[in-house]
Amino acid sequence: MTPQDKQLVQTSFEKVVPIAETAATLFYNRLFELDPSLRPMFTSDMTEQRRKLMQTLTLAIRSLDRLDELLPILQKLGERHVHYGVKAYHYTTVAEALLWTLEQGLGAAFTAETRTAWVITYTELADAMLQGANRLTTIQ
Repeated sequence: MTPQDKQLVQTSFEKVVPIAETAATLFYNRLFELDPSLRPMFTSDMTEQRRKLMQTLTLAIRSLDRLDELLPILQKLGERHVHYGVKAYHYTTVAEALLWTLEQGLGAAFTAETRTAWVITYTELADAMLQGANRLTTIQ
């Protein structure tokens, strides 16, 4: 992830913050459309789940300049997701739903260059979560 990738992701995400509730709703609707089998994993209040999603994304995106601090947090998050039944292939579905949501929310501001920066960033962050998940499943 280059400094330019980080800047594109951070700048575009700041445009999502004012529409956070709508973006989170779009995201989960798309996620469940892409893979309806994921819906039963979300047994808690979806309003709270949407809020947690946006809090986590905000923390991650605003921490891109401090990856050394962020990556261990994401690894722990990946470990927790194992307990919810999340599998490695789910990360691809999440990526698809996230990119679609960003495209819907940002419109013309979601340029090809911005999309590429998001793909690179998501891949790096998801890889950290998968490392945590793999570490946990290797132990068990």
